[in-house]
Amino acid sequence: MARVKIRVLKTLDPKVMFGDRVPVNPRTGKPWEVCSRLREGQEFVVEESGGGPQMPSGFCAWAWNDIFKEVLVLKFGGNITWMDEGKAVACCTDGIRPVSFELERLR
Repeated sequence: MARVKIRVLKTLDPKVMFGDRVPVNPRTGKPWEVCSRLREGQEFVVEESGGGPQMPSGFCAWAWNDIFKEVLVLKFGGNITWMDEGKAVACCTDGIRPVSFELERLR
């Protein structure tokens, strides 16, 4: 199995989608802001492991669940048909403050 590098491409500010009507975070009572867990340019590596791919330390569990299928394809030597060989672009499904990722199979 190959290692896969995950790079945070873009964290979307909710204001881009909602303008001045950004939904309110029920825990804080304030409008949602850009994802606080991940930042643009941040990189993670999914290492080889006997029990299957493991979420990298410090990565977001919600985003990991969303991009896991693309990680698996690359890790096992497959390719995403509309992308360059060994690469993929994926995103988390947080509809208020999504994050986009570039995935790359490492040799």
